[in-house]
Amino acid sequence: MLPLLALILVGAALYGSGALDALRPAQLLAHQSEFRAELAAHPWLCRGAYVALLTLIVATGIPGNILVIMAGGFAFGIVHGTLWSSAGLTLGSLVLFLASRYAFGHGGKPPAAIARLRQGYEHHPVSYTMFLRLVPVVPFGLVTACLAWLRCPLWLFLSTTWLGGTVMLVFECSMGAGLGRALAAHPEHGLAALLNPQVLWPTIGILVLAVIPLLIRRKRCPAPMD
Repeated sequence: MLPLLALILVGAALYGSGALDALRPAQLLAHQSEFRAELAAHPWLCRGAYVALLTLIVATGIPGNILVIMAGGFAFGIVHGTLWSSAGLTLGSLVLFLASRYAFGHGGKPPAAIARLRQGYEHHPVSYTMFLRLVPVVPFGLVTACLAWLRCPLWLFLSTTWLGGTVMLVFECSMGAGLGRALAAHPEHGLAALLNPQVLWPTIGILVLAVIPLLIRRKRCPAPMD
């Protein structure tokens, strides 16, 4: 239990410090020249710091990873942003998974959230795990903890986390990269750049993925006939 408690405490301290506020879109817009200059002066240090920060945020399960991922897309572009984000996401998820597995031991009576997932997982472990990773129906960290409780094999956890997580990262990094391109073309737009199609289309893509579970549930449970 101690490793998981340590991660929770570190996450609470990081979230309470307000350090992530510097990566909010408004802050990126206000300080983009300094941001770009630092990236040009120390490219590999910035990349290493980015992967380490995202690893820490994912491992602690605190909210705010989308802000970091968007900042990665803003700084490195879609392709490189996705690659570096994938490294941080996978490493952070692995740390949280191992800590949760150690804390849960051999389980016991599962919480209600895990009990609802168990049936689908036991019937179709590979496809169901990929579904949970690909569709943002449950917070990423909570899915990691649930899979640890369900004793998901490490190979299955890592492969679905990397593949399913990377698909989501493409959309999230596209939002940050689109924001950067929109500002490069029209720096006077400021926060209005968030309404640029290069930012809106990836956002719509994420929303479509989020709606998929509702459509599947409605298809499986049709409304009763009068």
